[in-house]
Amino acid sequence: MARNVVVTGGGTGIGYEVARRFAEAGEQVVIVGRRRAVLEKAAADLGPGVTPLVCDLADPDAVEDALRELPERIDVLVNNAGSRETVIGGGPHALLARWRGDFERNVLTVVLLTESIRDRLTVGSGRVVTISSIAALRGAGSYGAAKASLHAWNHFLAAQLGTSGITANIVAPGTVSGTEFFGPRLDEAEVARRAARTLLGRIGETGEVAAAVHFLASPEAGFITGEILHCNGGELLGR
Repeated sequence: MARNVVVTGGGTGIGYEVARRFAEAGEQVVIVGRRRAVLEKAAADLGPGVTPLVCDLADPDAVEDALRELPERIDVLVNNAGSRETVIGGGPHALLARWRGDFERNVLTVVLLTESIRDRLTVGSGRVVTISSIAALRGAGSYGAAKASLHAWNHFLAAQLGTSGITANIVAPGTVSGTEFFGPRLDEAEVARRAARTLLGRIGETGEVAAAVHFLASPEAGFITGEILHCNGGELLGR
């Protein structure tokens, strides 16, 4: 029987590759994001098992509206939506905008949806996988702090869901090509610099992160919960 899978930020980058892996495995996938055109194109490319759902996940009213469109039973939730706040400038107002923006884009987008669909997660086999970042462990201002807060929240979530046989884990990627996150900053020189920081001498690919997510969402990962899976080529070693 096909599982119902929800992937946020599923229109591009890591989210798209995650959705593709589930779709190719015959699962029913809903991809969620803010940009209708991007989502509809992704769904068309990925095939009839993929449904687009437009929603600003940082808006509680939008999340409530989206609940009517989401499956009543959700087997896998992949929290991938997130981005870095681009506000620049000095002074307390710009500082507040950066910190609040990163918190809203990377924490509220995860927590509002996950808490809203908790009762729909399949008892005994449900999976929640949240995408964090190496920045949460290395430190990177407001963005790193936002991602690090997901780690603490995931520990709480895993404890809450564990008695129902539902797992909750984190995948924390390093530098990955094929995403919109870095924009023009990830030029040839920057790729070489970042690759040199890893033990493998290269940066990652979206499909490699998607494979880690797919494993944690699999039946074989049923005894893994509350964990952070590092996917960074040895750029930062877990302990």
